[in-house]
Amino acid sequence: MSASDRERWDARFADGRLAEPAPPDALVGREHLLPAAGRALDVACGRGEVAVWLAARGLAVDAVDVSPVGLAAGRARPGGEAVRWIEADLAEGLPVAGPYDVVVCQRFRDPRLYPALTAALAPGGLLVVTVLSGSGGPFRAPPGELLAAFGHLAVLHQEESGGRASLVARAAAGDHGR
Repeated sequence: MSASDRERWDARFADGRLAEPAPPDALVGREHLLPAAGRALDVACGRGEVAVWLAARGLAVDAVDVSPVGLAAGRARPGGEAVRWIEADLAEGLPVAGPYDVVVCQRFRDPRLYPALTAALAPGGLLVVTVLSGSGGPFRAPPGELLAAFGHLAVLHQEESGGRASLVARAAAGDHGR
């Protein structure tokens, strides 16, 4: 990621607006799939709405983003002290190692990270991914991309509509995300 990308995200997050902590889009209505405890990874966490939501449910959360402004906003929000905030350029790969019981990647697409997301899953771990979809540039997934990338996992939910694609899947109990 270039310095201009980091600056763009910093400027976007500097407006001070904070949404309430919330589940990742693909998990709405499927919250029962979350484990009651364990480790979670929120990739491209922004201001930490999902990270803080996961931590409030008893998970030990690592939240990664390129924007120090977004991470500072997440750290400052109520419940933010329960999250480990990590500044990293995801173009260089995941800066953490699993295993994680939950891996969330919401509204960030980099197919080069897909193998690392599954490799970070603990046996039986839950993967939750939502990306923009359709035509229109490098930030949009073509039809079927998530299923092609993660179809080797046990797919619990998959949907492509309204310009978004989402997938919820579980690694096999004896599988380390492969």
